[in-house]
Amino acid sequence: MKTVQADTMRNRFVLMVVLNAVLASSLGDRDLSFCGTWHHSRIPLHLNFNLTSGCGSILISANENSMSVEGQIAAQCQQSGRLDLGQYGLDTEEDSHFCLYYEPLLDQLKLQVKRMNLTLCPPTNSLPPFCCTALAHGSNTPNSEFGIMDGSIRGDIISPDMREAFEITDGIRVPCESLCHEGDCGSTQANVSTDNEPELPFTLRLEVKMEENFQGRTFTSTIREGESPDTATTVHLPSVLRKAVKSNNRVVCAFFKNSSIFQGSHHQATILEDVVEITVENEVIKDLSEPIKINFTHTVIPKTHSRTCVSWDTRKDPQKVTWLKDGCETVRHRDNQTECRCNHLTYFSILVQLEPKPVRHLLALTAITSLGCAVSVISCITLIVYLCRKRRAKEQSTHIHLRLAASLALLNLLFFLTGVLANVGGAQLCSVVGAALHYALLCSFTWMGIEVFHTFWLVYMVFSPIPKMLIWNMIGFALPMVPILILAFLGDVYGRREVMASENDTDPYLMCWMTTSPTAAMAHYFINLTVLAILVSAGLVMLFLVYREIRTREEWRQRRVAFLSIWGLSCLFGTTWGLTFLDFGPLSEFILFLSCILISFQGFFLMLRFFLLDSMRKQAGGSALGSSSSGSTRQHMLQNQEKS
Repeated sequence: MKTVQADTMRNRFVLMVVLNAVLASSLGDRDLSFCGTWHHSRIPLHLNFNLTSGCGSILISANENSMSVEGQIAAQCQQSGRLDLGQYGLDTEEDSHFCLYYEPLLDQLKLQVKRMNLTLCPPTNSLPPFCCTALAHGSNTPNSEFGIMDGSIRGDIISPDMREAFEITDGIRVPCESLCHEGDCGSTQANVSTDNEPELPFTLRLEVKMEENFQGRTFTSTIREGESPDTATTVHLPSVLRKAVKSNNRVVCAFFKNSSIFQGSHHQATILEDVVEITVENEVIKDLSEPIKINFTHTVIPKTHSRTCVSWDTRKDPQKVTWLKDGCETVRHRDNQTECRCNHLTYFSILVQLEPKPVRHLLALTAITSLGCAVSVISCITLIVYLCRKRRAKEQSTHIHLRLAASLALLNLLFFLTGVLANVGGAQLCSVVGAALHYALLCSFTWMGIEVFHTFWLVYMVFSPIPKMLIWNMIGFALPMVPILILAFLGDVYGRREVMASENDTDPYLMCWMTTSPTAAMAHYFINLTVLAILVSAGLVMLFLVYREIRTREEWRQRRVAFLSIWGLSCLFGTTWGLTFLDFGPLSEFILFLSCILISFQGFFLMLRFFLLDSMRKQAGGSALGSSSSGSTRQHMLQNQEKS
């Protein structure tokens, strides 16, 4: 019995000694480096790689036009793809020296082929749960005409013969902590990132040396199995880049798949899945005379969603993603392909604007609006002069008409000038103009509402005293100032606004208005649209009530008078603004143009209505609705309202 126990203890001791010896020896060869010379033809070359997590074997094979790296070696990395190597000039010679490096503490696998460095598995930001180490040469493969010669592991030649493949196997899976000694794990992980650069999970990283005769270079992201080469993202570096580089001649291109960190703080917009980083270490490259070209192939983007090439400068704030379009030009090739031309190096992607949607026929609508606003300003000023010179200018209805005309004149003037001020003025001026434009809009809505209420009072509240003009002035001019001051105090509401055209989203129309921030969006929905909905509803109700009152009168049979009366009242009561709620369906474009014409020319239509009714009143020698009324006070008040 004692003999059995002694043998068991002895076996355990031997096993511990062997295991410790293996682990101790693995400290010196924990990192894998396999090198060789790839003998190939002078034809287009490519690299295939398929890596999965685990600790198994790695097979490195090559033939006359391709090299493959596949197997299990990483703790977390799972990468596969196809890369065109002909773009790096490898097909100009028949022999290309290469090395494959694996660092288990970083879970990083890199391939170096001549002047190109390719990261197949990016480094982790923390110590992996396990490490695959002590990898050694496995079984041999037959000799071949094309393949790998002078294969070596950690500098030791395995076989000088030309072989189709080399297998690296017999790896030991151990906790990564057991490979650390004298605190080198901490220093190793500290080298994963720097204080000035964000830690981002790239899917492919290329590093190429630019020679003195550098004539430009094209990078291509990997192509996954079953995908077409047309789906890859390509980057073309111009030859002027070599002249712009001062001391370092290595350029790094990394391809990322979008994660939440790239989205940034953009509202109603999103970044495409693909993000590209182009940098030269320790150098800032900008203002290139010839732009770099990045061709993104993506899912189909509808024409109703604009796309813009943007870049993120990590030097300004590495912890905050801020996408800007400065220095980049957007070239749309197809619905699923966009080219970015930028004059600097940093991170690049495509920003897709979801809301607000690009405007259809923006150029035509802008021309109509500008013409209508200019005509309306002149018409409102003419109407103001006309109303001031009327004999009954002291009547309250005339004063209400005057203030509505003044509000519309200010609104149309600011809207006419907002495009010019947005381009020539600064951000502060545009914020002031945007707030003033919003104030003029609310004043116009308010005075239209006062017109509705005043008409209702004249028709249905005959024996009640009419509120004084001081009250109307407080409601019409002071009340709209309250939300403007509150929004200005909150900030990030008024400023420069871009309006994209669905036909060309590279040249937006700039105007001073409310921004696209969440605060501005809520203000638009809860203030502008709410006030407009109340105004249109009340206006439609009052039109019906007025129609019911005047339809039985003798003058109603005169179609011209009836049309001008109802048309003029609809403009006074703001019901034409209700067309903005009907911008959907098959008649969307027709409604868009109709509402644009009616709203922008509203001042002109009001002036025309007053002038025509006054002309007919003079011809008839009385009210525009006639003087043969029943003599009731209600009808008399209605006549006064229509005459004024």
